[in-house]
Amino acid sequence: MPETRRDFLRPLRYAWRVPCVLLHLVVGLLLCVVLLAWSQHAVMRDGREPLAHRMIRWWSSTLLRIFGLRPVCLGRPLADPVLFVANHTSWLDIVLLHSQRAVCFVAKAEIAGWPLVGWMAQCGGTIFHRRGNNHSLASVMQTMVERLRSGRSVAVFPEGGTGYNGVLKVFHARIFQAALDAEVTVQPVALRFVSDGRRVIDAGFREGESFVGNILRLLGGPGMDAEVHFLAAVPSTPDARRRMAELARERIGHALDDNAV
Repeated sequence: MPETRRDFLRPLRYAWRVPCVLLHLVVGLLLCVVLLAWSQHAVMRDGREPLAHRMIRWWSSTLLRIFGLRPVCLGRPLADPVLFVANHTSWLDIVLLHSQRAVCFVAKAEIAGWPLVGWMAQCGGTIFHRRGNNHSLASVMQTMVERLRSGRSVAVFPEGGTGYNGVLKVFHARIFQAALDAEVTVQPVALRFVSDGRRVIDAGFREGESFVGNILRLLGGPGMDAEVHFLAAVPSTPDARRRMAELARERIGHALDDNAV
């Protein structure tokens, strides 16, 4: 689509997407929060999702579609409990993965203080981590193991933060110890935004871009596919966390490559 055409359509996209987002936040989010507060500890049994998990997936999928993103699931997520490890370029990554599987995320501690969103994250079982704090990391690891042993799946971004320009950073190996301690499977997940069959790197944060700035840019942008690739599980190898991290990163990197898809 020509640039002039995109510029012409941007105000029109704002005109209908902004009211839809506000309505979804006020109505849909509150409905989900009420349900989560009532059954936040529900777990999958015999491969069947509890109602709270289905509501999380519905809310997330709807939000993506309002932004003009069409969720596409490739592969199959393993049954709970699983440690999902994914690449990280945008705040949308959490919403995108939640559109396919309700999980407990490990997220930065600042999110806990965000109005409404922070409370919802807490109700959904988010594990908050204060970056650069070793005591916080030890507590996070312990909580991850407890959640996994209780039957909940946990999702982490082992890069330790969002990347820019499509670069897949080195995975931190220590986070994989939680899967070994809880004796659960590690499944890599590649999150990929696509337009006309090609990966859209610009869907994530631009360097120096604020959270609000990213939201406004995406709200006015053209539609695209949002792919979730559930990849082959990584073999659990005691005392070889680094190899597990490297293999997970290798599989995700391969799935992100336009020439490999």
